[in-house]
Amino acid sequence: MLKLLKIFALLLLVGLIGGAAGVAWGIHHFSQGLPEHDTLATYEPAMVTRVHASDGRVLAEFATENRVFLPIGAIPERVKAAFISAEDQNFYRHPGVDFVALVRAAVTNLRQLGTNRRPVGASTITQQVAKNFLLTNEVSIERKVREAILSFRIEQTFEKDKILELYLNEIYLGFGSYGVASAALNYFNKSLDQLTLAEAAYLAALPKAPNNYHPTRETEAALDRRNWVIARMLEDGAISAETAAAAREEPLLVRRRGEAETARADYFAEEVRRELAEVFGDAGVYEGGLSVRTTVDPKLQAIADRSLREGLIAYDRRHGYRGPLARLEAEAADWPARLAELPAPAGMTDAGWEIAAVAAVEPGAARIVFADGRDGRIPMSELTWARAPRDEQRVGPQPDSADDVLASGDVVLVEKLPIEEEAAPAEVADYGLRQIPEVQGGLVALDPHTGRVLAMSGGWSAAGSEFNRATQARRQPGSAFKPFVYLAALDHGFTPSSIVLDAPVTIDQGPGLPKWKPANYTEEFYGPTPVRIGMEKSRNLMTVRLADAVGMEIVADYAQRFGVVDELQPVLSMALGAGETTVLRMTAAYAMMVNGGKRIAPALIDRVQDRFGRTLYRQDVRSCAQCGRQVWHGQAPPRLPDARERVVDPHTAYQMVSLLKGVIQRGTGVRAREIGKPLAGKTGTTNEYRDAWFVGFSPDLAVGVYVGFDQPRNLGRSEAGSRAALPIWKSFMEEALSEAPATPFRIPEGIRLMRVAHATGKPAGPGATDVIWEAFKPGQTPQDSRPVLTGQAPAEPGSGAGLGSGPTTPAPAPPAAGSSGSGLY
Repeated sequence: MLKLLKIFALLLLVGLIGGAAGVAWGIHHFSQGLPEHDTLATYEPAMVTRVHASDGRVLAEFATENRVFLPIGAIPERVKAAFISAEDQNFYRHPGVDFVALVRAAVTNLRQLGTNRRPVGASTITQQVAKNFLLTNEVSIERKVREAILSFRIEQTFEKDKILELYLNEIYLGFGSYGVASAALNYFNKSLDQLTLAEAAYLAALPKAPNNYHPTRETEAALDRRNWVIARMLEDGAISAETAAAAREEPLLVRRRGEAETARADYFAEEVRRELAEVFGDAGVYEGGLSVRTTVDPKLQAIADRSLREGLIAYDRRHGYRGPLARLEAEAADWPARLAELPAPAGMTDAGWEIAAVAAVEPGAARIVFADGRDGRIPMSELTWARAPRDEQRVGPQPDSADDVLASGDVVLVEKLPIEEEAAPAEVADYGLRQIPEVQGGLVALDPHTGRVLAMSGGWSAAGSEFNRATQARRQPGSAFKPFVYLAALDHGFTPSSIVLDAPVTIDQGPGLPKWKPANYTEEFYGPTPVRIGMEKSRNLMTVRLADAVGMEIVADYAQRFGVVDELQPVLSMALGAGETTVLRMTAAYAMMVNGGKRIAPALIDRVQDRFGRTLYRQDVRSCAQCGRQVWHGQAPPRLPDARERVVDPHTAYQMVSLLKGVIQRGTGVRAREIGKPLAGKTGTTNEYRDAWFVGFSPDLAVGVYVGFDQPRNLGRSEAGSRAALPIWKSFMEEALSEAPATPFRIPEGIRLMRVAHATGKPAGPGATDVIWEAFKPGQTPQDSRPVLTGQAPAEPGSGAGLGSGPTTPAPAPPAAGSSGSGLY
């Protein structure tokens, strides 16, 4: 017997040694090529970059994985307890692998053999960290062994709380949520510390299969799983029976982020994304977890979007109805289903429009049906605009009957009309016929003192085209460029009362080119005219003479100095706005006039911080030692240094502001006068009405508007800047300044205001009518104004030869290619 015991003991020893050797060999074998687990110590997960409006509301989020990282100390105990109870009850007791849970899972799975139940797992939180961070999702014994080895090593290297922090910030929980903090926002619109116990338990129910417990599609399964987690928490002693009972009774309600917490500025946000990508790269934007505070004012942005949209619609309606979106040939009973299959045109929802089918047409109205089975009616009063276009210039007569416009089966866009308060209830609601404009446009509003862009609208709808007409569309500004010619003239001896001859001009463009004969918009000539009237009435011939007298090299320098056009070709056609620029550049250039001639750079971003709160970029870099004080004791506010470069003399800048005020008071921008606030600005239109502009400002707000087609073509007869662009500018300014006081333009020290006759620029005598207060620099008087500028006198240095005496510079572009022909406005 003793001998048998010895043999058994020997065999047992050999077996143990062999088993140990086998385990050692297995560990050695499966450890080959294992990732370095200590890299987890420097783990920086991909995090969402959040872009905020100036009022703090979320404007946009950029991420490959929508994650908000939180350190373990910031995660509430009930959230940690919920996940530990659901995923790893022995987390704080096991060494990385829970052998008790392994045995329990093996027994349970044996009992469930032959059933359709899902096998029970026993992976610990540590094992899930090893798999998610260091391994793949491959289903194999080898991967499980490598996972166990890594789990032991992770437990030996890191504290339990660090492992739990990694886990809770990495797991995917559905709804595009990576990590518990992001899930709390996306499911319940709450931060983690605001979650109820029931909500925390629901999140803890998701790691295994988020789609199986979807809160709205799989509500019953979601509630069962949530309640199972609550029961586990009760079993683990994490909560009391009363708390568990109350949590089980709580309904499962998903709360999305409301409009009050988000802002909308699609083109602006995309421009911000591009700027961030240039500095931080795509990885920095989509994975870096940046916090970006932008300059956009959501209130002004909403006004900008609405004003541009309404202006484009107004232009489009003037040019007729292009027909239905589609035609339905099937039986009328099938139309709602067919409508539901049609894609929504870009911008339809933003405008509040719907798709409908015309069911029947009567002389005075059309009956329509919607995808959801609703009926409606388009009265004849909403169809009178829908004239048939004949060509780019003309439309047909106003329709007399609904069947002149619509036919049964037409698929159209409609907008529900407001119900008049005193009107009796109708059987069906009335709708207006609508269509998506083909024309596009851009609007920029900025603070002229800082360059902060307050609003930017780059087209009808960013969903249809991300091409930003405010920043990317390079277009000729036409007469909106003239102020920079006049600035150069005012800086070189001219005054607002100087007399310039408004008469025909012929310019030799050089060998082989036809002579250039610019003309005024009215195709008339007005003789000797003050500079002021030349600006107010946008006289082309006077502008060409001024540019020639000053010299196009000087004009080109002013264009570059103000950031309008880089390296403008110094030829006279460019004086009428033939050089291409953008709405953003033009608006910033005009802003430098009203701010006293100081340089600003348009800015979309105020500040960028990294995931740790460190400031990476700040737009305002001025030093202010007193700004950090925590307590106010009645002391005066700190004075910040102003290191902005001066691009033009402040007196010249004010004279230009005064001239542009006249454009709105008496000139081509007179439509805006009814706003009743101090305003200044300039219209712009290019050859063949291809581009329409209005750029202007109040003392504290600069705004530019452009209207045109993406593939440039004629906007139509009389669609000048004053008709196509100015109404958009006026609509924006009227609403944006509705609550602002009528602040006058600031007059720099040294400017003298003198009474002059508007028509002649001469000092006004007693009893004179049509008198204005004209701005003169120190030492200037109306009597000092230059004599009539004919253009035949010897040219000043840098201007080339005088007008009519041969080419002034290298040959300018032919008029047809630029803004240099007749009809400029």
